[in-house]
Amino acid sequence: MTEPDVRSAAVPPGTASAADPAPPVLSVVMPVYNEGERVVPVLRALDGALQTPHEILVVHDFDADTTVPPVRSLNAELPSVRLHRNDLGRGVLNAMKSGMAAARGRYVLVMMADGSDDPHDVERMLSLAARGADVVAASRYMRGGRQFGGPRLKRTLSRLAGLSLHWFGGVPVHDPTNNFKLYSREFLDSVTIESRAGFELAIELSVKAALAHRPMAEVPTTWRDRAAGESRFRLRAWLPHYLRWYVYAFTHRHRGARRGA
Repeated sequence: MTEPDVRSAAVPPGTASAADPAPPVLSVVMPVYNEGERVVPVLRALDGALQTPHEILVVHDFDADTTVPPVRSLNAELPSVRLHRNDLGRGVLNAMKSGMAAARGRYVLVMMADGSDDPHDVERMLSLAARGADVVAASRYMRGGRQFGGPRLKRTLSRLAGLSLHWFGGVPVHDPTNNFKLYSREFLDSVTIESRAGFELAIELSVKAALAHRPMAEVPTTWRDRAAGESRFRLRAWLPHYLRWYVYAFTHRHRGARRGA
């Protein structure tokens, strides 16, 4: 695969007042819903894989969420981990948006709490972001990427959408639907999020970055379906929202091409 060009200038770091500690380089936004003790090994593995100064925001919708007590018990062991209550309304989309707004890092990574995303990919993603990429995707569908488990229909539709957007829709990365992505703070501050449900945020931001000609890059990843607990993914309910951005990519790309002709 030929990587897209990335800018050589690093994104400026965030600012901090004298009363606040210096902001971390990386903020990880991790939405949760009743993960309970299952979240503990995920957080330990992520924190252990990171050499870059970071914070991990565990975003919950309500205080009675079973994820809250185990995370609180990790305060002494993992000081980079902190709870953040979603104040935008329940649901994974609002949790991601609320976490992104609260993140203090110059780069913001969205990562799931179920152990499906590989924490060892994050430093490689940061390396590409430091070279100037505004969006760095962890890709299941580029050379070297793999996925194990999950519903066959979901896997098939995701692969078809990702590869067709890459080859025909002008999106530089092979896996725009995967939420395991890293964004520059500057890019997030420049875009208006219009997603309305579920996990459509990833494809929206990927499509908008591509249409705006923002530098994008990717690393191969291995995705594994959760070993325990119930997935919150609702294909039938959320498919129309994904299709909205799929169509948007093609129609707006062609409009731009006609204006430039």
